[in-house]
This record gives sequence, C-alpha cells and structure tokens, in this order.
Amino acid sequence: MTRIPRPDEVAFLKGHGTENDFVLIPDPDGSVVPDLTPGTAAWLCDRRAGIGGDGVIRVVRCDATEDPAAVAARGQAEWFMDYRNADGSLAEMCGNGLRVFVRYLVDEIGVDAADGLQVATRDGLKRATVREDGWISAEMGVARVLADTEVAAAGRVWPAVHVDVGNPHAVAFVDDLAEAGDLREAPVHDETVYPDGVNVEFVVRRGPEHVAFRVHERGSGETRSCGTGACAVMLAAALADGRTRPSADDPAITYRVDVPGGELAVTWTADDQLHLAGPAVLVARGHVRLPEA
Repeated sequence: MTRIPRPDEVAFLKGHGTENDFVLIPDPDGSVVPDLTPGTAAWLCDRRAGIGGDGVIRVVRCDATEDPAAVAARGQAEWFMDYRNADGSLAEMCGNGLRVFVRYLVDEIGVDAADGLQVATRDGLKRATVREDGWISAEMGVARVLADTEVAAAGRVWPAVHVDVGNPHAVAFVDDLAEAGDLREAPVHDETVYPDGVNVEFVVRRGPEHVAFRVHERGSGETRSCGTGACAVMLAAALADGRTRPSADDPAITYRVDVPGGELAVTWTADDQLHLAGPAVLVARGHVRLPEA
C-alpha cells in the first residue's frame, strides 16, 4: 500500500557522487521551503536525528528565489542549486553535489543534459553534461593557485598550497593518507588566510597523472569525496609535476583522482577550465516532517 504523505511533510531524495551524499529537496516554485534555515539544513544532514548527508541541495528555479546568485543568472539558467553544508552554512559550490543535482533534473524531471545544461550556483554558472558512459561532467571554471600556506593535524605540520576553486582549499602532499589521523575535526590552518574556514586535502601520488586524497570539508567534517577538492588537488599536483597550462599542442591534461568513495577524473583544458567527471546516483526517496523553526 502506498503511504499518503501528511500535509506538513515535504518530499526528499538522497543521492551521492562517489559517496559524497546529499539530501535533495525539490522546490521548483520556491514554495516548499522558501526559508531553508541553517537549523533545518543541519537537522536534515544529522545521521542520527535526521536523514543524514554531507549537505542539503534545494532544487529551485532561478525565477522562484531571490537569492542574489539565482537572480543574476535569470535568462541564462533555469535552475539554481541552493546548497548548504552539513552544519547549515551556505556554500559557494560543490562539484559532487552539482552532478547529483543534474542527475535529479535528468532522471526525475526529464531535463535534457546530453548537450550540456547550465546550472546557476553561488559560484556562477556551471555547465554539466551527461556522458554516454553515464558519468556526468561539469565545467568547474578557472581555479587559482594563490599562495603557500600550512596545515596541521594529528600533531604534525605540512606545507600546503592555497587553491581557490570558487571555495577555499589547502592541499598538502603526504607520504601516507593515514598520517592525517582523524579528520572529523578541522585541521589547524592560518586563519588570516582562511578567515571563513577551509577545505583541507591530504594527497598521495599513486602513479603518473594519478593521485588519491582524504578531505576535511569545511562545515561537514571528513567526507568520502569532494568534487571541488578533486579539482584543487589535480591542479596542485599538475603544477608540482611541472605541467603548465595546456596549449593547442597539448590541449588537455587529465588526472585520475581517487577518493575513499570511488574514482573521479579532472581535466585541465587549454582555455584554463577544469572539468570534473564522475558518477552520480539517486538512492532513496521519501517524505519528511521538518522540525519547527
């Protein structure tokens, strides 16, 4: 027997990209949760009291929300990815979340993304494409290597590279991923460089154009994957390997990037763009009664 949802319940889906998991709230006309508070988002992500996830994604049309990023994208993109970290804080971008967002639009609404789909985010417009192999590739924009810094965890200190992928990252190369210890708590970082916190990646090399990493995501703790982190890691590794910006003679550089939740591919193209490719799946759906504000 199909259960009839209560009037005070909202629909949700669960999805993940390389086990970076998200609660999706379909809200196309902006009427379901017009004010998704930090407390509600954090409750949804709570793995014991709520549904559980590394973040919340509200699926809303650009014309149906007054978020400045969505307003700026009107006429260029139909859909806005309203993303929150697990602690309820706003986030600029999430590469794995973007692919799950597109998977929802394609599978549940019937949006055609075979030739590319523009999505509005707080880091601007992102174009995503569903490949023939089922992976979703997303244009992540231009990343910037800003400076050298350092991070500390498990009683050790490592030099790190500050990389901006629309959100802040500190990339540290280590000999063994276990050296970072327990990453539930944020690694110590320079708060003058990262006044709003930082995503920290600990990276090992596994072969030519092949790296692996663990990550502490700002606002979420250690996660099984991080899409923008994979982009930051790829760029830092490529530059450390002596690679320069691709050219017409060498139009693209692709690195395999392993995460605890699976495998991603990051490509650096001649126009200085980074493209993130990987799987994205929807795994569950239901209805939930949101806590009172």
